[in-house]
Amino acid sequence: MLAEIAAANAAFSVIKQCISNGKELASAGQAIAQFVGAKEDLQRKAQRKGGGSDLREFMALESIKQQEEELKQAMIILGRPGLWNDWQRFQAKARTARREAEVEAAKRRKKIIEGTIIGAFVLCCVAVLAALAALILHAQGRL
Repeated sequence: MLAEIAAANAAFSVIKQCISNGKELASAGQAIAQFVGAKEDLQRKAQRKGGGSDLREFMALESIKQQEEELKQAMIILGRPGLWNDWQRFQAKARTARREAEVEAAKRRKKIIEGTIIGAFVLCCVAVLAALAALILHAQGRL
């Protein structure tokens, strides 16, 4: 959880630095992407309840919300009209696509595991049958 907080804070400081230097928000695109990624990772860890204490998780998420609100204000003030709304729609679509990709990856992993288990079972059956045939042939004196 600390790594996600540090990543979000570092990305947000780059965003603020770009804005304070008078650059456009587009020049901080990579930092914005890192900030959003760290935010989602932090939310996912907080939901899984493995990141630490409840208060620490709550405070970290509140800090991220505050930073996101500052980013929103910057997009509204410095960006084109409707930039924040377009950004929200884009994020929602990207989040949906990531979730679908995660589900597909899980399905692929499941198929691979099932295929491996079936293959191992078939291989064991063939080995048992071969051993049985060898025993029969040995008992008959042919081997």
